[in-house]
Amino acid sequence: MKVLQRYFGSEIIRAVLFVLFALLVLTSFFDLMKELAAINKNGYLLKHALLTVLLNIPGNAYDFLPIAVLIGTIYVLAQFASNSEFTIMRAASMSSWTVAKMLGNIAIIFILLTYLLGEVIAPMATKLSKQISMQAASSPLTQGFRSGLWTKDLIRSNDADGAVIGTRFLNVREVSPERTLLGVKIYEFDTNFQLLREINAKQAVYVRSHVWQLHEVVETSFPKNLATETMIESDTHKLATKDLMSEITPDILSVLFTEVDRMSALELASYTKHLAENKQSTERYDIAFWKKLTYPISILVMMALALPFAYLHARDGGISLRIFSGIMLGMVFYLVNSLFAYLGQINTWPALVTALFPSLIFSLLAYVGLRYVERH
Repeated sequence: MKVLQRYFGSEIIRAVLFVLFALLVLTSFFDLMKELAAINKNGYLLKHALLTVLLNIPGNAYDFLPIAVLIGTIYVLAQFASNSEFTIMRAASMSSWTVAKMLGNIAIIFILLTYLLGEVIAPMATKLSKQISMQAASSPLTQGFRSGLWTKDLIRSNDADGAVIGTRFLNVREVSPERTLLGVKIYEFDTNFQLLREINAKQAVYVRSHVWQLHEVVETSFPKNLATETMIESDTHKLATKDLMSEITPDILSVLFTEVDRMSALELASYTKHLAENKQSTERYDIAFWKKLTYPISILVMMALALPFAYLHARDGGISLRIFSGIMLGMVFYLVNSLFAYLGQINTWPALVTALFPSLIFSLLAYVGLRYVERH
């Protein structure tokens, strides 16, 4: 069986890599067409467009790897069936379980590759691509709102337990390519949501862990008479610089401008925790987090879906028809996977169930298909 394992492995890996290469060439072509429209605008040149397309490849590879595994495996198994190789292997007492086990061993390689792409390579490449685009065009980041970017933060005490003593809302007009905040407005409230102070700063620079240094600061305090609970006359003063302790970091801010599907599970977990602590909605990021953890499992599902094609006889359809069927199955899986992410967010379904349900559906389809071909 070791010889068969090596034979299966070499053929399937070669086929999958070829299919993945073809898909990446196709998607890169369309990405380049889209980038060409921005050339010679605001200093964005052809070299920047080519580099952006190149850096999009790891993310595209992550998206299309399960589909490539399905098509490549179907092609190899269909070849075995049409050449009667699979029939000979079955005659030599090779059971369906043995084939499934060999495919599972091959799937481990692609599962590890998927995790590597999704957790390390694609997130880094996406951030670098965004940075290159911004620096080339010398354009700041905004979220599309006229008032700029808004985010929420907690005010904690300076003692050991770091208890929450208030809430802070930050408004940033722009985020520069160097991740410096420009046009900063801060509104701080106590636990009863009474306004404590308003801080305006020309810019904010992240100087060390959880510390922003504000420049050209105008701070207005709104003290309150503790006995009468009435507002005392406000006090305004100017400062050259002021250090601000905050749970907001450049990485958290960058999340707001990054596609959720291109974030790593670690980034998603960190940002979800931040949202939960600030009592903000986390459904979208919860689903994305569990999809990130469970998406590589779809490699096993694709292998299982391909297995029934090895049992089809030549009269049941040629290799071209089987490959076309594989492409359709892969695209349906991709669409269903994306659809359930939106449905889960709208209907507030459990994130883990939303992430796993498409794989469970297609696993059942693979089981039914295998049972059918074995009986016929």
